[in-house]
Amino acid sequence: MRKNPERRAALLDAAIEVLAREGARGLTFRAVDQEAGVPVGTASNYFDNRDDLFTQVGHRFYERLEPGADLVALAQEGPRDRARVAQLMHDVVGRVSDFRSGFLAQIELRLEAARRPELRRLLTERVRADLDANIDFHTRAGFPGGETSVTLLYLALNWLILERLTLPDVISEERARALVDAAVERVVPGSDGSA
Repeated sequence: MRKNPERRAALLDAAIEVLAREGARGLTFRAVDQEAGVPVGTASNYFDNRDDLFTQVGHRFYERLEPGADLVALAQEGPRDRARVAQLMHDVVGRVSDFRSGFLAQIELRLEAARRPELRRLLTERVRADLDANIDFHTRAGFPGGETSVTLLYLALNWLILERLTLPDVISEERARALVDAAVERVVPGSDGSA
């Protein structure tokens, strides 16, 4: 196996693009090599098999969406109220939506996980860890609400992003922004403890 981390990242980024555009059936080593603009056979030197490639693509998606230290610091500034949670949720929706191919590739991975138990296990672990980290951040930072609020926002906003990226004419961008605000208002307690 080759160890060049930059080349591995470039191959995984190419795999994300192929997966988003062609679906799971189109994700082949040859397609990844072509998308990355590298010689045929390069991807097979970096990944044991297609299952390994699927798994590594899932990790790369989360790696690319991981907020940097500056974004985490910015998220911890300001008041810890419902309005601030809404602002942060708009940021999350924007960041994920801006990585359209990554989100669509992740949906393809989830569909593929229904048929591949090992991929399902790994994705379950990764998604659970990500959700737990979001819950932990939310509660440790002192934002209102807790595990249920974060989980409900996670579920609602993921589907909203899917809708906007796959059928953008169903819900306008303006309506989507209003729906984020409405979701936060309904699931995050106000300063007086009201929902």
